[in-house]
Amino acid sequence: MCLGVPGKVLEVNGLEATVDFFGVKRMLRLDIVDEPVSVGDYVLNHVGFAIRRIPPSEVQETLALFEIVLRDAGAGDLLAADVRGEIAATREAPDAEP
Repeated sequence: MCLGVPGKVLEVNGLEATVDFFGVKRMLRLDIVDEPVSVGDYVLNHVGFAIRRIPPSEVQETLALFEIVLRDAGAGDLLAADVRGEIAATREAPDAEP
């Protein structure tokens, strides 16, 4: 199964974008995303690549589900570990805070 983590596009520079994942800024590649993205759009990340632009009508529900997973995850929760792993697998944005 492929896990995609939602994030908000903060900046687009050619085929790269700075994306905010629940407060963590990372660089994503835009080579394979299903449609063009702009600042303010939400995308799904898979190992450093935006794979899908989330339609505006689905953004709030998608974010709410992921926030529940991250908030309620207990020790050893595999889904939460996968979400955190997906975020960690992307390159840190140059201006990200430590």
